[in-house]
Amino acid sequence: MPFVFPEGLAPEVYPLAWLVGRWTGAGVIKYEGIDETPFRQELVFDHDGGPYLRFESTLRVRSVAAGDGEADDSAFDTVWSTETGYWRVAPERPEDLAESQHPLEVLVTDASGRVSLFLGMVGDGRVDLATDFVARTSTAAEVTAAKRLYGNVEGRLLWVEELAAFGHPLGSYASGELDRADADS
Repeated sequence: MPFVFPEGLAPEVYPLAWLVGRWTGAGVIKYEGIDETPFRQELVFDHDGGPYLRFESTLRVRSVAAGDGEADDSAFDTVWSTETGYWRVAPERPEDLAESQHPLEVLVTDASGRVSLFLGMVGDGRVDLATDFVARTSTAAEVTAAKRLYGNVEGRLLWVEELAAFGHPLGSYASGELDRADADS
């Protein structure tokens, strides 16, 4: 089936068009001091016609009552994290960027009290991001840097994130495999 640009999408964000829609799936969190924890995720990229995409992500883990055995998605009823933000293709193109790639700016707000500015690139079904700036409230987790990689792999959205947090250097934090959950995209 050929790709169709979402109706009303601003031309400035055409390089991000493949992300538009609702994605759901599973993944795992594993970081220094955090036991391996499976999660379920819902990730939504949408637009209102402006030169950016909005996004919202929610990770849910199993409640203590659900235990460690096999469980359906309803057992993943405890919110681990929620993020919202905006993705936009930067108007200034660095000289060293390949013709098929576009500069990207991403603003992420985490409900736990952190705001991160990611810079990177999008192209060829791949997004590479690294923090340029991280600000946090006095009660937020001590995260000082992050990197994210998103990829369109045979129609699935795969992602990984690395964190530098709690005094530890940048290291693997979480990864997920998501499927498109909406039929219109």
